[in-house]
Amino acid sequence: MLPETVNSDVLPDRSIWMTSTSSPIVAGSQVSLHFSLALPDGGIIDSNFDKKPASFRLGDGQMLPGFEQVLLGLCTGEEVETTLEAKEAFGERNPRNEQVFPLEKFEHLLEDDLVTTQVGSVVSFKDAGGFDLPGVVKAIGEKTVSVDFNHPLAGKAIVFTARIVSVLPPEEQVVEVKLS
Repeated sequence: MLPETVNSDVLPDRSIWMTSTSSPIVAGSQVSLHFSLALPDGGIIDSNFDKKPASFRLGDGQMLPGFEQVLLGLCTGEEVETTLEAKEAFGERNPRNEQVFPLEKFEHLLEDDLVTTQVGSVVSFKDAGGFDLPGVVKAIGEKTVSVDFNHPLAGKAIVFTARIVSVLPPEEQVVEVKLS
């Protein structure tokens, strides 16, 4: 309950942590940031600069290690832009992730008039653990269908830009209070 003298309509957004600018990002830090991923030619892949900042704990698996490495040592208010080579970003292309299947396995998909399967279509398979494994159809031949299971950004350098909104040291916990 807010004191009567506080107008909750003019309170700032408290979903962003209020911390000092002296805490550098280290393993386990709670980080809130704006970021963009782009190709070296300038094509934007993803960006949240016009949205709410992304928040995560460094090392929790939400961000790829190559991107996390760039953030280490940065403090609130700092910005960084760097080009990550493919191996540091989404990995190199792996030729073993390109598979050829007999056409018979795709007949039901190829005959579906509502959802056409063609070169460029994303198809999903179940792996041994029952998890979905998406792949992109690369070629449809007379007897085979080629599917690429590499990440779409594998083999590509990525320009990573970030602006640190807040950093909470690992020993501190986040408590979010929403005022309505």
